[in-house]
Amino acid sequence: MSSSRLPGLYKKPPAERLQDVAALTGLTAEEQRLLAAGVPVSTVDPLVENVVGVLPLPLGVATNFVVNGEEVIVPMAVEESSVVAAASHAAKMARAFGGFHASADPPLMIGQMAFRGVSDPAAARRKILMNRDRLIDLLKDPESGIVKRGGGPRDLEVREVPTDAGDLLVVHLVMDVRDAMGANAINTAVETLAPVLAEMIGGEPLMRILSNLADRRLARAQALFPHEELGGREVAERMVAAWAFADADPYRAATHNKGIMNGLDAVVVATGNDWRAVEAGAHAYAARTGRYRSLSRFQLTPEGHLHAELELPLALGVVGGATKAHPTAAAALRILGNPSASRLAEVAVSVALAQNVAAVRALVSEGIQAGHMRLHAKNLALMAGAPAHLLDRVAEQLVAEGKVRMSRAEEIVKSLRATGA
Repeated sequence: MSSSRLPGLYKKPPAERLQDVAALTGLTAEEQRLLAAGVPVSTVDPLVENVVGVLPLPLGVATNFVVNGEEVIVPMAVEESSVVAAASHAAKMARAFGGFHASADPPLMIGQMAFRGVSDPAAARRKILMNRDRLIDLLKDPESGIVKRGGGPRDLEVREVPTDAGDLLVVHLVMDVRDAMGANAINTAVETLAPVLAEMIGGEPLMRILSNLADRRLARAQALFPHEELGGREVAERMVAAWAFADADPYRAATHNKGIMNGLDAVVVATGNDWRAVEAGAHAYAARTGRYRSLSRFQLTPEGHLHAELELPLALGVVGGATKAHPTAAAALRILGNPSASRLAEVAVSVALAQNVAAVRALVSEGIQAGHMRLHAKNLALMAGAPAHLLDRVAEQLVAEGKVRMSRAEEIVKSLRATGA
């Protein structure tokens, strides 16, 4: 891709925006038609039970992103105003120092098998570990797609977990899932292995399922933001102070991390991945020290620029599940250049960091509502019944008056209609 800048994209109608993105990313005519017209009910009917319709989300594209030296346009599925614009703006600021530098760990996931009633946990642990290689070999199915791609079971770990309902012996299966999210493969593996372990150690299997705390599969991003672009050294310093507040106080951290997830979830949803699993893992990781803290970290450089970094568990896939079954998700992956799972994680964590920086900058300067309400005003104008040619006019009047609310939007629309506008 020559550039992800696309200046003035927001001023164009959706059809022209789609043409611009298609020209840069190679979207086929069918993919363009799909994005413009939406997915028919018959396409999504097999995905869940009792389908009666489709709930479309706006699919926007974030521009200006450079991740590990490569230009990228990022599809984002989100209904909240200002998310796409904020991420794009932060990405533009980061370009001054080369954009985002990101990495992703090998795709190792954990499947848990919990046993109760194990009479001698220490002996059971020794027996499992002595037979580790044989047990792992039981799961190496040569017909498995993951195994064919170089993945598969890698290790077994044994833990003792005391609970209010009795002590448990918990066995972790560590599995390399390659370009898959991995849930189905891991769940199949632990359900296969649990009865074998139960017979070996004499315990009763309680449950066997993957863990969404994917702390072996971390993604991280960092970027440097010039203080001149942020609004000056004082704004950069205030952003660091705001980050420190989030890191110290769980009430603030919850909202701070929600801002991170605004960007991350939008990419995860757009690409057909499991945003609920990503959310669960991220928030568990934020509390791994025993106190819920910020997922990101901000620091000032000696020159007064903002250095921001983010690390979190990120189990994303580009094969299997909705990533292939849902045609819009497939088109979103095409926009991203059909990335590997690791590359997708690098892009997604970069968008999450951009969103975080943009939100904190707004909070410590003009306030979060200034930009958000400008976009919300247009939504109110639409809900108030303003025709397409009057949407901007109604929204601008709402903002100018400082009365961004539905009742005022309805009054303005009624007045304009009365004058024949």
